[in-house]
Amino acid sequence: MTYSSSLAIGRRQAFSGRHQNAVSFQRTDRRLGPISNTIILVVLACLLGLLYLTQVTKTNAYGYQINNLQQQQTSLQQQNDSLEVTSANLQSTSRIQNSTVAKSMVAVTPSGTVTQ
Repeated sequence: MTYSSSLAIGRRQAFSGRHQNAVSFQRTDRRLGPISNTIILVVLACLLGLLYLTQVTKTNAYGYQINNLQQQQTSLQQQNDSLEVTSANLQSTSRIQNSTVAKSMVAVTPSGTVTQ
């Protein structure tokens, strides 16, 4: 084989001639190696762990908010009960003073003193 014929063979493969496909399809078998698979699995496990931690953190944050709201509800309920008792006491004294029985009562004054 001469130099010119080896160049001609290289040119035939590099450039297509007439009535020849310009594109050659080569089937390539690409696979990931065991190290790449391990790295991908570790990264996916880390992402799933981060997703889990964010969800747990959100749940805990909502739990704290719910607990604070329940404490606030309890204190407001106690305050409401206290105000209802105070209101009932204030209304009862005014009702007693304005009742017909209380108006018909006579004030008692001491008639004398007792000496020994």
